[in-house]
Amino acid sequence: MAQQPTNTLPSGSSNYLKNIAIVGASGTSGKFIVKSLLATGKHNVTALTRDSSTASMPPGITVQKVNYSNPDTLVSALQNQDALIITMGVRAPPDQQTKLIHAAAEAGVKWILPNEFGYDTANEPLCEDIMPGAQKKGYYELIEKLGVSKWVGFVCGFWYEFSLGGSPDRFGFDFRKREVVLFDDGMQPISVTTFPMVGKGVARLLSLPVKSEGEGACLEDFANRHCYVASFVISQKDMLDSVLRVTKTGIEDWRVTKEKTKERYEKGMARMRSGDYSALVLGMYSRNFFPDGSGNHSVTRGSDNEKLGLKKEDLDESTEIAVQQALQGVSDSYH
Repeated sequence: MAQQPTNTLPSGSSNYLKNIAIVGASGTSGKFIVKSLLATGKHNVTALTRDSSTASMPPGITVQKVNYSNPDTLVSALQNQDALIITMGVRAPPDQQTKLIHAAAEAGVKWILPNEFGYDTANEPLCEDIMPGAQKKGYYELIEKLGVSKWVGFVCGFWYEFSLGGSPDRFGFDFRKREVVLFDDGMQPISVTTFPMVGKGVARLLSLPVKSEGEGACLEDFANRHCYVASFVISQKDMLDSVLRVTKTGIEDWRVTKEKTKERYEKGMARMRSGDYSALVLGMYSRNFFPDGSGNHSVTRGSDNEKLGLKKEDLDESTEIAVQQALQGVSDSYH
């Protein structure tokens, strides 16, 4: 039995999405997406959760319990939904997304945002070098083969606060020890996005008119392709400068070392091949700092920020959040 909110919106124009389902509503990025969707006042939001889940949900959303071993529960939960957003951790079973895609097609869901929200999965060489990335293309192909839904791959680069304030395997920073490892010379820029910007970007995307109304972007502009957003185009040196400003420290207060990016990547992938799947983080992050620009989609693909009406953010404010989360251990793991 679904838990119903008290403020559901009536069905609106067929040129706008009203009913949005999301998997991972209480997760690392999902909670920011839900918050932004609700803030628009334009959507009914439904969270799909496992039967056993005890996660608390914000007021104003519907909760549908599902069992991935029983596809009928997925189809039932997705009835009358205009779009499905899938956000899952890297350790989620690969067939879980496949089951959701099949269920969405059976339920007639017209739009799917697959489990992306990271590096550029349209970059085939990059995906081939990162094990989970190689699977992404198969999900797009499945959606298109089923012929019911259209997909949008939401590319935002690495999450800035999470990556800066987490393990040194990500952006190389250890705030408790005041140490940083620079990859090569630390000058390679990449595109990154804050959690609030991820949420706003998804909400703005799904609030666009489906078909063009004469001016501005529409959702069909992004049909079966990627949407690219970013908060900052930034190098490790830029991050370090911001950290020094925020922490009111000098470079002499930090231990700064260097490591070759390619060697760092190869070390992570070798550990992965030997069965140490925790090394995925080391390999995945290092690969995005290669000098081929793979991690900088704002340059290689362009930015959709303006189309979505996303405003510029303050770097130091975001760095301050990352530092506090690092010291509190908030960003230590995905969930």
